[in-house]
Amino acid sequence: MAFRAFRQAHVYEKQAVSKDKAKSSIQCLECYDRNVYIGTKDATVQHLILTSSSNGDLSPGQSKTREGRARKLGSSNSVIQLRAVPLFNHLLVLWDRSVTALNMFSLEPVPTLRKIQDVSLFEVCDSSLGTEPAACVEMVTTSSRRKVIRIHAVGVDRWEVVKEVSLLQDPMALAVDGESLCVASSDKYLLCDIQTGSKEELFPHNHSRQHVVVTSVGRGEFLLKGPENLGMFVMKTGICRRPPLQWPQEVLAAGVCFPYVLTLQPQMLSVYSMLDQQCKQTVSIIGAKGLLSTPDGVLVFTEGDIFSLSLVPLEEQIQTLAGHERVEEALSLLEGVQSHRPVDSHKWQELHKAITCLAGFVHFYQEGFSQARDLFIKGDLDPREIICLYPSMQSCLSEDFQSRPHQANKGRDLQVLWQEDRNTFLHYLAFLGDFLRAVRGTEQGLKSSKEVDSALLRLYAELEDTENLQQLVTLPNECSLDWCVPVLEQHDRFFALGSLYESQGMEIDAIKTWVKIADGFQNDPSCSDVYGHIVRTLTQLEDKETVWTFADWALQRNQEAGVQVFVKRPPDGRFETQDVLALLEKYPLALLLYLEFLIRDLNSEEESHHSRLALAYVTQTLQEEEETESNARVTRRKLQQLLWESKFYDNSTVYERVKSTALHPEKAILLGRTGEHSKALQVLVHQEGDLQAAEAYCCRAAQGQDSQARQVLLLTLLQIYLASRDLAGAAVDLLNSHGRDFEVEEVIQLLPESWSVQLVSRFLVGSLRASFHQKQMARLQRALAQAELSTHKVIWQMQASKTQIRVDKGLKCRVCQRDLAQPQFAYNLRGELMHTSCISYSAL
Repeated sequence: MAFRAFRQAHVYEKQAVSKDKAKSSIQCLECYDRNVYIGTKDATVQHLILTSSSNGDLSPGQSKTREGRARKLGSSNSVIQLRAVPLFNHLLVLWDRSVTALNMFSLEPVPTLRKIQDVSLFEVCDSSLGTEPAACVEMVTTSSRRKVIRIHAVGVDRWEVVKEVSLLQDPMALAVDGESLCVASSDKYLLCDIQTGSKEELFPHNHSRQHVVVTSVGRGEFLLKGPENLGMFVMKTGICRRPPLQWPQEVLAAGVCFPYVLTLQPQMLSVYSMLDQQCKQTVSIIGAKGLLSTPDGVLVFTEGDIFSLSLVPLEEQIQTLAGHERVEEALSLLEGVQSHRPVDSHKWQELHKAITCLAGFVHFYQEGFSQARDLFIKGDLDPREIICLYPSMQSCLSEDFQSRPHQANKGRDLQVLWQEDRNTFLHYLAFLGDFLRAVRGTEQGLKSSKEVDSALLRLYAELEDTENLQQLVTLPNECSLDWCVPVLEQHDRFFALGSLYESQGMEIDAIKTWVKIADGFQNDPSCSDVYGHIVRTLTQLEDKETVWTFADWALQRNQEAGVQVFVKRPPDGRFETQDVLALLEKYPLALLLYLEFLIRDLNSEEESHHSRLALAYVTQTLQEEEETESNARVTRRKLQQLLWESKFYDNSTVYERVKSTALHPEKAILLGRTGEHSKALQVLVHQEGDLQAAEAYCCRAAQGQDSQARQVLLLTLLQIYLASRDLAGAAVDLLNSHGRDFEVEEVIQLLPESWSVQLVSRFLVGSLRASFHQKQMARLQRALAQAELSTHKVIWQMQASKTQIRVDKGLKCRVCQRDLAQPQFAYNLRGELMHTSCISYSAL
């Protein structure tokens, strides 16, 4: 069935003798509620009563009309206009160039309201005038003799002219909306303000009186028949806010029933939408003469018949358009109606959502995926309605879900599309992911979050989208394990399966799954470092029992990485130190690294920790040196650093461990810690054979002490060198390189008599120079200190005397009477100034 915005009904057929038919033809209509008034060509006013509930319910075969009273106004002249004033039960009649007031029901003249003579047109508006809003209405009349518009205040028993507005031309048609008046003259349209009388020209026209159109749209807007058969919408401000309508030829009249404009031609009535300016319906009416707008449509009359065109309920119109897949029109109509008169009812809201979603399905099957997504979101579509369209995704839906019937069942079968056009189907899969991501986490998606997350997981697995899959299962989600675990196992996504278990709070199952990958029982190339991921997970895991369960496995695979389970834990989640040390007993490298963590990071001062670390270093060093590993040098450096710097290890225990080894520098350090520096140097010189190490030992052991300690250590080393003939050269080199650290007198006493002065000349010269330099520096420092002291004394004296001496220009010396031009001057006890050179003369 074709779309219809209005339903037509035959309301009345005038019965008349054929010879009187022309004389009694209908000229005008007026309607209020169920009362219809007819004005005829033979000056008769006929009252009709519609027996149906309202005009909006009229439909063919159901309307019945009962004739009421009729009144003959005279013997000739047509009734031009009828207007009802329900406030006073008045029916205003324009006949014989005068306005007469009749009672709406008895059609008797109102005796207190005298005729208004010389009227060519009139209109009634509901706006009040003066200080009594409910006591009167406004009526606008045009004079048949003068180019003037009069505004009348109409009451129950009187009317009077309250304002006149002059025009340059006779008005041909007019319409009133509130305080605004739109007038059509012979060649133009004008806007008039009833209160101020101001006028504004709009645009010209070339229509005759029979074809000019001026009607009120409401809300300060008028509909005019403009040039080139355009229906123009003009606001009371003079601007147009709607596009014009392209009208047919010979439009006799027009009426507005939002959201439609109805135009009348002699043989047809056309219905145009104000929303998209398109013709929506045409109705054939032979011999039509005019129409009257009613709240729910229009009444159209011919010479002897009256037809009602009642507006089809908007909900029915929208559903009809949707049924014909004209969803864009249905949406436009729905949104236009709601913007014009907002509807808050639940039924209208649901209708809007349904039509919006239906429009989305149309775009969906036309591959307009961006528009479809936006419409589905706007229409609050249940995501499951989209999921169920994909055959492979139906396993992600609960059994109690029932899909609503919609136009989608007329679209493509996606299963067939998957088999015949895989590339196109991939676009549909991409849309599914885009839509589900858009609604996930929103109120729309939370209604079915389990299905949304499960469908996304299956989609990512099928598309091999590792990044999005891992992100989904890592973050909090509502995936159903019953639906998702088989999917991940089917696609060999075991790493993601473990992450899914973890996100669901099943840490043990998660780690067991990853362990199988790391041990090679399951293959999943999506993660290159499963072992590292397990260690990081154990590091952050709050459940300590689970950590203990898998810590041994992690250490067996890699001690250096596995110990991070204990080392990298947050401060509030660390294990008891003794428990960890007990576990690490069978993992030497891990134990060493954990002890380093205790001492360096946690600043442990326990003797056992320091001693165990030193012993571990010794063991590791000996093992690495036997295996000639490159790491031996690094470990040994750490050992030596610990022996030098730590104050907490048991020196005797460590020494017993290294005493029988080749770790001679370490022996020396341990001997030095007990004060046996001579033995330490003997070990370095004779057992290790490293003279540079011996010199370095002296410097290191003397750190933090005075120069005397360094001198003693170097002197001891010199004695060791001098005690061996083979080390004479080393002794000379020691003297030359550390000459400043030796006392010459002590060295000379130690030197062998066989040594010549030339052999130690460099040492002697250097020592003497250093001694002389020190003495000179001491004298200089003493002189500078004395000068600084003198300066402070002068300042103290000036501060103590608190005396100021002013030396002005032209001041004379007391002795020689010459100007004091130099900054130096003398000041005697009498307060007189003089040159410093004149002091001796002043005493004479």
